[in-house]
Amino acid sequence: MNCFPTVRLTTLAAALALCAPLAVSAQVKVGVTIAATGPAASLGIPERNTVSLLPTEVGGQKVEYIVLDDATDTTAAVRNMRKLITDDKVDVVIGTSVTPGSLAMVDVAGETKTPMISVAANAKIVEPVEGARTWVFKTPQNDQLMAGALADAMVKQNVKTLGFIGYNDAYGDGWLNVMTEAAKAKGINVVAAERYGRNDTSVTGQTLKLLGAKPDAVLIAGSGTPVALPQRELKGRGYAGIIYQTHGAANSDVLRVCGKDCNDMILPAGPLLVAEQLPDSNPVKKTAMDYKTKYEAKFGEGSINTFGGHMWDAGLLVAEAIPGALKTGAKPGTPEFRAALRDSIEQIKDLPASQGVFTMSDKDHAGLDQRARVIVKVVDGKWTYQPDL
Repeated sequence: MNCFPTVRLTTLAAALALCAPLAVSAQVKVGVTIAATGPAASLGIPERNTVSLLPTEVGGQKVEYIVLDDATDTTAAVRNMRKLITDDKVDVVIGTSVTPGSLAMVDVAGETKTPMISVAANAKIVEPVEGARTWVFKTPQNDQLMAGALADAMVKQNVKTLGFIGYNDAYGDGWLNVMTEAAKAKGINVVAAERYGRNDTSVTGQTLKLLGAKPDAVLIAGSGTPVALPQRELKGRGYAGIIYQTHGAANSDVLRVCGKDCNDMILPAGPLLVAEQLPDSNPVKKTAMDYKTKYEAKFGEGSINTFGGHMWDAGLLVAEAIPGALKTGAKPGTPEFRAALRDSIEQIKDLPASQGVFTMSDKDHAGLDQRARVIVKVVDGKWTYQPDL
């Protein structure tokens, strides 16, 4: 499209002035789709809040964030991603909050050759790194990493038999598979496995079946406030064994909804959740406390949320990658810049973030190791670091 209309010579200067902003280097655009409403709103709201804390300038280059709500709906997440890429011309997409939507977005990333950073946990979002997944990264810890930590804790607590209740979707599927494998490696037998929906209001039948199997412990595999439903039901029916949760429960809203029934539950979590309790030697403590301080200054004391931390870390990855992409000479808003940004994210090494230290490679688009997990127990309604588990 010709920027300059047919004008008289005397008005050419004015036309140049009007068109000058288009000649300036375009800003980097970051598209975000998250579950700010719907069943996963307790994940998406802190993620949305965190976007407001991300840098708006990196290395002299302006950065714009365009945030959409997909309401925890897979179809909406895909629709939002296509809109962000096609209409808003974003250079990278962050999202979405939950596994089913993120898995559906992977093909769009590959089709449009747009880098994507998921803030959902399932390893299948980024594994194997081939085809469309060469364009996809994620910030939450892989389920395998957290399942291994849980299995180690179970051994220390003399657990021999395990019951399972998880979401009846990809999140639950993934956790049942990795936990069964991790438990088996430690000589722990999964004796019962039940499922429930994110929108369910009762799990009485599933709970009775679990109780009938008499496991030493039960793992609840869900995310956000819906994890409180089986937790309350198990406690209400007098279950005396150990109740474990996944890192999907590392959410202060869970404690609010669950109340005293959450006391004594144990889960693996990113270091952010108990950042102030970590030793100063922990490589994540400084960056985790930086995010915590900024978030609570804006949203209130005690408002920090592990899911917001995944968004913060995604923002750190983008900010770390932008200078490298710009050095290639590619301009924001072009296919060349999107490719350069993807390559730059993949080359990130030893980046401390709120949930761990990221080292990406062409074979690993999650990039986290054991420094990204701690075991936490709820004691008197508070997250408590458990270095001995």
